[in-house]
Amino acid sequence: MCRNIKTLFNFEPPATELEIRDASLQFVRKLSGFSVPSKANEEAFDRAVEEVAAVARVLIASLVTTVEPRNREVEAAKAKARSAIRFPVDAPGRSSA
Repeated sequence: MCRNIKTLFNFEPPATELEIRDASLQFVRKLSGFSVPSKANEEAFDRAVEEVAAVARVLIASLVTTVEPRNREVEAAKAKARSAIRFPVDAPGRSSA
C-alpha cells in the first residue's frame, strides 16, 4: 500500500495539495489497516488524514536543499523505463493484452 506514496519534496512544479492529501491518506490507511473506515471510525480517520497532511505541508515547506529541483516528466520517464525492464511485456506468464 505505501509503495504508492511518492516523494513530494524538491520537484518542479512543487507538490500540489491533492498529492499531499493522497500521500497522507495512503499513510493513514497503512497505519490503521482500513482502506475505508467504518462509520464509527470515520471521524478519527478523516481527522488523522488532515493532521498528517498539515504536518506534511510544514515538513515540505521547511526542508532545504542545494540540489536543483527534479522535473516530474523526467522522473516519470525514468520510472517507466525501470518498470519496463523489471516487468517486460513478453515475459512468460504475462499476456500482452
